[in-house]
Amino acid sequence: MMIEKDNLQEAEGTIEKPIPKEENTIAEDKTKSSEEIDATESVDSTEKDEDVVNEIEESNAEEGEDDGVKERHRIELKDYEAMSMEDIISEFNRLVKHEKVQAIKSHVDQIKKEFGKKFNHFLEEKKEEFIADGGNEVDFYYSSPLKKRFNDIYKEFRNKRTAHYKDIEQNLKENLKNRLSIIEEIKGLLNVEESINSTYKHFKELQESWRNAGPIPRNDYRDVWNNYHHHVENFYDFLHLNRDLRDLDFKHNLELKLKIIEQAEELAKEENSNRAFRELQALHKMWKEELGPVAKEHREEIWERFSSATKKIHENRQEYFANLDKIYEQNLIKKNDIINKIDLVAEDESNNHSAWQKKIKIVEALREEFFQAGKVPVKVNEATWKKFKESVRSFNRKKNSFYKGLKKDQFENLKKKLELIKIAEENKDSEDFKTVTPLMKKIQSDWKSIGHVPRKDSDRIWKQFKGACNHYFDKFHANKKEANKEENEALEKKNALLEKLKGIKLSGKQKEDIELIKSYSEEWKKTGRVPYHKRFIESKFQKAIDSAYGKLDMNKNDIELIKFENKLETLSSHENSKHLDHERSYIRKKIDEINSEINQLENNLQFFSNVKEDNPVVKEVHDNIKNQKENLKLWKDKLKRIKTLY
Repeated sequence: MMIEKDNLQEAEGTIEKPIPKEENTIAEDKTKSSEEIDATESVDSTEKDEDVVNEIEESNAEEGEDDGVKERHRIELKDYEAMSMEDIISEFNRLVKHEKVQAIKSHVDQIKKEFGKKFNHFLEEKKEEFIADGGNEVDFYYSSPLKKRFNDIYKEFRNKRTAHYKDIEQNLKENLKNRLSIIEEIKGLLNVEESINSTYKHFKELQESWRNAGPIPRNDYRDVWNNYHHHVENFYDFLHLNRDLRDLDFKHNLELKLKIIEQAEELAKEENSNRAFRELQALHKMWKEELGPVAKEHREEIWERFSSATKKIHENRQEYFANLDKIYEQNLIKKNDIINKIDLVAEDESNNHSAWQKKIKIVEALREEFFQAGKVPVKVNEATWKKFKESVRSFNRKKNSFYKGLKKDQFENLKKKLELIKIAEENKDSEDFKTVTPLMKKIQSDWKSIGHVPRKDSDRIWKQFKGACNHYFDKFHANKKEANKEENEALEKKNALLEKLKGIKLSGKQKEDIELIKSYSEEWKKTGRVPYHKRFIESKFQKAIDSAYGKLDMNKNDIELIKFENKLETLSSHENSKHLDHERSYIRKKIDEINSEINQLENNLQFFSNVKEDNPVVKEVHDNIKNQKENLKLWKDKLKRIKTLY
């Protein structure tokens, strides 16, 4: 297509470049993590526009290669410092299994840092315990299932990441080839012999193809982008011949830029300043890469609006980081307080196992509280962590020192218990039950009083000691069971006789009934002795005999004497005379009590000397004296009977 020189000269004063550099500036050079941002950081308004554009281009190139940028912002970046090693591994595994590998790099970096810090601290404690137990530092080795699990997940992450970037490398090359082809087509538009409308339409199609062409290698991004915009500018120089098309394009660009401004102004009201800033970056990218120029009379106005919204978003973000530093300062106070509490626990002089177990639980809780207290300012992060580790290490040294001394005592206890095992083993087959049984009972008692032994030996020696003791007492009880065979048989017979006595039927003939009841007593005595732990059957039989005598039609005292005779026969059958002695002492005591009661009643009568004999109160006292004298006669008869047995 040929261009007439006169027309070109006529339009020279109205041609404008697609995007002035002032419109391409942005509030910050690039997105930083919260750990890298200084709350006092501000925009340098004197920074060269070209430097700003170059840094934005670098950011855009990086974003183009990494198709997980948006996903990365969506995925929650958790406070890994506040998580346990188990929880960190669980979250790491979830990210690798369910999220795009290109979207979790920053997450993995922080996970790796926090897990390494916690695991190294844990490993230091294990090493100190090993040395405290007498181990040599060069021989220390600790295998952790947690560390192995972490390494396996990290290996899976690296394999996925390597495979992902191998896949996209080819796509980047293909996209580069495609973009270079688009540039060549835009260059060729100036020499195409067709109508300006057709050429403009073709140009817009090429622009759309460019927007959809996909990311290219980062190293080629700046040169390719500058090359593209150079030829776009050339086309706009060419396009001045058709003012209608140019004005239409200006109008279209103005509408889109106004929409971008409205979005930026809405973002300035957004409470989440980080999200607002990320979306602002995308709007600046659209402003720069996807939209063309606007008419000169609107250019400064719309840029001022866009810059104002950008500045507001930046101020919100700076305020957020300023407040964040205040939170970090509060977290620092909490963590220092926790460290002081650990120091106080370590200084506690309580020095027994129970006290140390309590202190260990307290420190474990404080450690967990420390990890959950949140981030502290970056400038003191390492110093705070170092201070925390030293406090915990100091506590562990004292703990290890205590348990090292405790283990010495446990080894002494082990020696003592091994001596008891030796005694038990040597006597477990003895048949001298009279001598050995007290000995075996004594060493069992001694075992309980000795105290703890090393845990690794505890179960083994207890089983050995228990086995020897059980062997002896099983043999002892088997022998005793054989010796008690006759007593068990006697028990069975007496149980049967007792049941028979409970169902006894009397004839009503006094002499015959007395002889019948006595026959039960005779048979009971002949049956023999029952096992010691079953001796309560004797009292059951005595109650049954008393019940049978109670059914006789006789004087109460006579019945009591018969029952007493029966009781004496039972008592006299015992080898030990202490039962008779006890009964005689009891009878004498009862006689003394009755005599005392009679004397008291007779003394009471003196108060009624002027009262008639038929007075109810006086009569009651006389009756009571009479009953007590009859009762006294009964107990004196019992005493006479029992004396005949001596």
